[in-house]
Parts: sequence; C-alpha cells; structure tokens
Amino acid sequence: MTKMPLLLGCIADDFTGATDLASMLVKHGMATVQVIGVPDDGVLPEADAVVIALKSRTTPAGEAVAESLAAAEVLLAAGARQLFFKYCSTFDSTDAGNIGPVADALLKRLGAGFALACPAFPANGRSLYQGHLFAGTHLLNESGMENHPLTPMRDANLVRVLSRQTEGSVGLVPFSVVEQGAHAIRDAMTRMAEGGRRYAIVDAVTNAHLVAIGEAAAKHPLITGGSGIAMGLPANFRAQGLLPERPDAAVLPPAQGLCAVVAGSCSRATLGQIGFARDHAPVLELDALATPDAAALAAQALAWSEGKLSAAQPLVIAASAAPEKVAALQARLGREAAGALVEQALAAVAQGLVARGVGRLVVAGGETSGAVVSALGVRTLRIGAEIDPGVPWTYAEPANIHLALKSGNFGGRDFFLKAFQHV
Repeated sequence: MTKMPLLLGCIADDFTGATDLASMLVKHGMATVQVIGVPDDGVLPEADAVVIALKSRTTPAGEAVAESLAAAEVLLAAGARQLFFKYCSTFDSTDAGNIGPVADALLKRLGAGFALACPAFPANGRSLYQGHLFAGTHLLNESGMENHPLTPMRDANLVRVLSRQTEGSVGLVPFSVVEQGAHAIRDAMTRMAEGGRRYAIVDAVTNAHLVAIGEAAAKHPLITGGSGIAMGLPANFRAQGLLPERPDAAVLPPAQGLCAVVAGSCSRATLGQIGFARDHAPVLELDALATPDAAALAAQALAWSEGKLSAAQPLVIAASAAPEKVAALQARLGREAAGALVEQALAAVAQGLVARGVGRLVVAGGETSGAVVSALGVRTLRIGAEIDPGVPWTYAEPANIHLALKSGNFGGRDFFLKAFQHV
C-alpha cells in the first residue's frame, strides 16, 4: 500500500481551534488527524493533513514560540509541503502576542519573509472589511470579546493589532482587491512582499473570498489565519495531482455510551446555549465564587449527575458565568488562578463522567477543552462530520470516546441538544 504523504502541516494555538481547522479540511476532502501536543517520539499518524493542537494562546510568548517551533520541526520532518498557523477567528491575543511572535518565528524558520493573516469565517459571523474584524454585525471590540477574561479584544483594526505584536510591517489587501479574485490578491501580496511588508491582513466577507485567498497563497510556505482560509487549500493540492478524492474522510466508528456536556466558556454564544438547554435537559451551573475549590466543585457536579445520565439526552454541567461574576472571581483569586480553578474542576468532572459510562461528550471552551483532553489522556482525534460550522464530532484515542470540542463562540443556541442527533 502506498504511504499517504503529508501535504499540510498545521499548528493550532488551542484545542477547539485545532478541531475547527481539521473539520474544515475534512469537509473539503483531506484525510485529517488532530494530534494533542508535540509527539515525544516525533512520529505522526498517516494523513493528508495533521493538526498539532497546542495550548499556547494564553501562555507567555516565549513558551508559545518554543512550542510552535517544536511542532513545526516535527511536521517538516514528516514532509509537510506547507505550514498553517491557526488562531481564533476573533484574533484572540494581547499586545504582547502570541500571534505576531509565533508567526515571526515560523517565517524565520522557513526562511520566508511574508505571510497573509486572515481570521475571517463568514459561516460563524466573522468577517473582515477594510482591515476591521466583525463578529456578526458588531465590530469585534463591541461584540462581547472586549470582556474576554484572558484575551480581551478592544481594537477591531487588525492592522493595528498585529503591528503591535511584530517588528515587521503590516499592510492590507482590501475588499476591492479581494473582490477581483485570486489573481488580483496574489499580485497585491507579491507587491507587498517586494515592498518589505512582512504581513498582509486580507479582507474576506464571503466563502468565495476565502477560496480565492487560499488559491492565491498556494505557493506560500506559511499561511496564518482562522479555519475559514483552509477551505481553499485542498484544491491547491488537488490541482497539483497530490490529493485524490476521499469520500470517506469523515467516517468515524459507531458512537455509544451516555451523553453529557461540560462547559467552561463565558462567551455570549455559550451562555445562550446553556440558557436554551435549561428548558430541555438537566443543567447544573457551578458557582466557583461560592466554592473556590476545584475538587469540591467536581464532587458537587458528579454527585448531582447521579441518576441523571442518559443515552437519550445529555445533561449539562457548566462553570460558565456572566462578565461581572468572572471579574469578581478574578479579583478574589487572580486571573490565572481563577482560570486554572475552572479548568481543573471541569477536567475532573469529565474524568468522572467518562468513568460513569459517558461515551459522547461535548466540551465548550478552548481552555476547558485543553484541560479535558489532557485529563482524559487523549493523544489523537480522528475528525468526523460537522455538527455546526467549525465544530465536528471526533473520535478520541486511546480514550475511545466521541468528543466534540466547541469554541465558546461557535454553534447555534440549540447546539448542546443538536450535537447528539448528529452522532
């Protein structure tokens, strides 16, 4: 049997973002596997695309750079023809990083001088116009992201945001150019690179724009962006005769076991999903401010779950909270300690639920997903069919359960119920 060559090597700065990207690649015909962390032995599973999921979005910039470079080395050693640095469609970051520093380091490692940056994902309401990022009809800094507990986004102008994170020059490929298609986008980026720009923020408000941007970047050693930009990449490899048709790319083993949801995200979308689920399923909302102890919170949740677990409908255990409660917890414990408390509690809850027979588990929130996946000892995720844009079911190994890792901002209001109708 001919070995499947690695075409696209991806580095994602959180676990839900990695799954989001992998889902997009599978949807467009690439056999894709998600790997949790950089493999100690440097061995990757066979696939058209491999996504290495890191937990580097909110770590110190130096750590994020080191981890990302280690991931790049493994992917390049496996023969990856192109690298993709994936970050959130809300460009989550601070002025210290980590998007700019990681992208700078990857460009240097590849001996390249230019990369595009495009987090747009219209299917989930993320669009870029004149360099400004919108979440739905609101500018990013008026969308609720300005209250993010770890990476508050108070500037929607991504040229400015990225410029504060890199010593390189940042330009813009505006909507008027993107509308003209791949050839015009390619020419604009070439002129920017020749003029000394290191990055180009590229506008996109439709899927057609993203496909054209992907086509324009076919020969770029490094692409940076959200998962949306990936929809144009498989066609590039197919045009080169490197990627065969793969109608079974999204097939997973049959699902079994009980159903549950664990939520740690404090985004508006997740809070709305919890509210919707409250009218249709058992929901427990943990109060970390009243019980600031991870073990005690987990014990409360698992005791509550007794007699409520079912294979027919999920229960929901959430530590999500409105901005004022998050602020109060952070004021009491400190930002990092408050986040760690919630992550540790929900990771222990997930372990307890799986031990009680849960075989289908939805996890909401990037940091929460990272903690849960680590606690369950997951090393790889096989990517299945999409539930909502950006969120697929996956098959977690060696845990041998079905997981859906949801970015806090993704999914419709009925996501926590709909997910279990899709597996």
